[in-house]
Amino acid sequence: MSPDQPTAERSLDPERLKAYGKLVFGAMGGAVTAAMIHLGDRLGLFRALWKDGPATSVELAERTGLDERWLREWLRQQGAAGVLEWDADERFGLSPEAVVTLADEDHAAFGAGLFSQLPQTMAVLERLPEAFRTGIGLSYDAFGPEGARGQERGFAPWYRNLLVPFAIPRLAGVKERLEAGAEVADVGCGGGVALLELARAFPASRFHGYDISVHALERAERNKTEAGLGNLHFHHAEEEELPADERFDLVLTFDCLHDMTRPQAIMRAIRKAIRPDGVWLIADVKAHPTYAENVERNPMSPLMYGFSVLTCMSSALSEPGGAGLGTLGFHEDLAREMAREAGFGRFERLEFPHPVNAFYEVRV
Repeated sequence: MSPDQPTAERSLDPERLKAYGKLVFGAMGGAVTAAMIHLGDRLGLFRALWKDGPATSVELAERTGLDERWLREWLRQQGAAGVLEWDADERFGLSPEAVVTLADEDHAAFGAGLFSQLPQTMAVLERLPEAFRTGIGLSYDAFGPEGARGQERGFAPWYRNLLVPFAIPRLAGVKERLEAGAEVADVGCGGGVALLELARAFPASRFHGYDISVHALERAERNKTEAGLGNLHFHHAEEEELPADERFDLVLTFDCLHDMTRPQAIMRAIRKAIRPDGVWLIADVKAHPTYAENVERNPMSPLMYGFSVLTCMSSALSEPGGAGLGTLGFHEDLAREMAREAGFGRFERLEFPHPVNAFYEVRV
């Protein structure tokens, strides 16, 4: 919101100064709390409080073998921030909502996985001033293997809980095709968790994952080997492009189009790779056409624009001439227009439950 007057023409208001300081240092407090959540996840502290119940720092030290004094300060920070519940005896615990968000990795609401890549995300701050000067950002491999693991843990809960039982049955004719034997491509597959779930559920079908991240593909191959799946294959997209022979019955692009340097070219390639009666399922961040709408209607917009500078827009500008859409840049109107330009005639928004993503069903 614009101020009443330009700052230079307005005298300093002590109350405004106090409120502004609270805003700025509150942001620092949020960053510190996020760092503590990362530590809690990495050290298994949330799981320990979930499995064995609330604990004092002494009790948690006995359970985990970690140093009591360090645990005491961590618990006090998480309690003061409202992440943990606590009582007068300084016994700290998790609410039911905290359990599914921070401890139960099998629940669809689990979100602590996104904190696992926090050190790598913050580390790129040292490299971003050069990006601001040159205009060229960093690819996702700049975050290293742990960055790929964090991306996987962040998105996996939805895939594991809702993709096969909820999303696939709502795409007309797709479940039947998969049961009979279909060809499926996941473009921007990351660690391959979505395809693993599909490959397990539909053994008669064949699944292909494409990505340009070496670290993500290494994780995908490891996940495939551990799962023992023979109907699943992964490809480095810069070495093996999508085949332009209209072979795929189903194409997936999950949380990746806004990150791409040339999303329009990828959409054209998908059109050449998909059957005339095939289905393309897009999942991407919920966004609005204007900045004002994003700020007004999305309470997470500060986080999203920050993620964009650190990761999403940076990736989308990691090559000269990159599209640079950014985290909130791929709104429905643009997605619809880009799909039309790529040769698709049918575009429908799907009402799937997800706190961050919108879903679109696209057909020729």
